[in-house]
Amino acid sequence: MTGSGALLGLMLGIGLLLIWRSGPRAPRPRTGARRVSGRQQLLDAAGLTGLNAVQLLALQFGLGLLALVVVLLTTGTVTVSLVFAVFGFVLPQVQVRRLADRRRADLREVWPEVVDNLASAVRAGLSLPEALVALSTRGPDVLRPPFARFASQYRSSGRFAACLDRLKDDLADPVGDRIVETLRVAREVGGSDLGRVLRTLSTFLREDARARAELETRQGWVVQAARLAVAAPWVVLLLLATQSATLDAYDSALGTALLVGGGVVCFVAYRLMLRIGRLPQDVRVLQ
Repeated sequence: MTGSGALLGLMLGIGLLLIWRSGPRAPRPRTGARRVSGRQQLLDAAGLTGLNAVQLLALQFGLGLLALVVVLLTTGTVTVSLVFAVFGFVLPQVQVRRLADRRRADLREVWPEVVDNLASAVRAGLSLPEALVALSTRGPDVLRPPFARFASQYRSSGRFAACLDRLKDDLADPVGDRIVETLRVAREVGGSDLGRVLRTLSTFLREDARARAELETRQGWVVQAARLAVAAPWVVLLLLATQSATLDAYDSALGTALLVGGGVVCFVAYRLMLRIGRLPQDVRVLQ
């Protein structure tokens, strides 16, 4: 009898919990949003769709281990080998960041053309999905693959909103986010000013690209000189470490402290140089 009463009480409690959770307090499913790590966002911005964050981390560990073994076999100095192992670990992420910056600069040049094509298509009477599909053949070469995937997904599913979300993930660009959201609002609420909005956006993008190109040209030689100044001491260190007379000095406590101090100074100086000379970047606030 006691067991039956406990079972009934348990069932009553579960029923009340389910009723309470089925009302306004029920968990809402996530629609269209996905949690993406910073490393994966960097890979998306670089256009490396075939590589994920775990693979990038494995590549970093592998390259760091390779640098450790090669330098250790070459010099026989553990401290110097660890220094270059750190460089090997950081190198893939630095290269991915450079690819992301280069892709962002390339896209900055072609976005006005994309917006002009959309405005022309809308003026010609095409629907928004048809205008986006047309970019898979008429758009810039660098952007044709994402729009081709959008065209394939839209033909197979017919869900415009979901295909726009996927298109934003493929583009991985702040300007692309703004264009996609503009088209989404125009699709949902309608409006006769879409063509004028797109033409205004195209003019703004051209002016921004022109001004940024001038600034990057003036800034480029300073950045390259600073990178050379940071890399030169470590190249000299690698050359000195091949001489037997200097091996014992770098394996000592004082030599280790010197390497650590030099590494910290170079890292701080390089990051400070990048922060001082960095141009403002668009942030993806409409992901």
